[in-house]
Amino acid sequence: METTRIYILIAVFTLAIIAFLIPLISGKSRRNQLTPLTGLAFGFVIAGAIFGDNRLIGLGLIGIGVLLSVADIMIKYRKKAQGK
Repeated sequence: METTRIYILIAVFTLAIIAFLIPLISGKSRRNQLTPLTGLAFGFVIAGAIFGDNRLIGLGLIGIGVLLSVADIMIKYRKKAQGK
């Protein structure tokens, strides 16, 4: 494994640990929690960054992640507009 890939993996795991520990330490419930679709989109973007050696696969995964996040934004907007 290349050293850059190891650094990326260390950074991703560190961010995941921090994201997991912040709600536990603060003790407050967060209003804007991630939806499953947002988590899936985030996973695709991270996978695209990790597997970026092959441009087609890396950019394809990032593109899927962006499309999923835009779809999630549209779903949230429609729910909010119907609620008013």
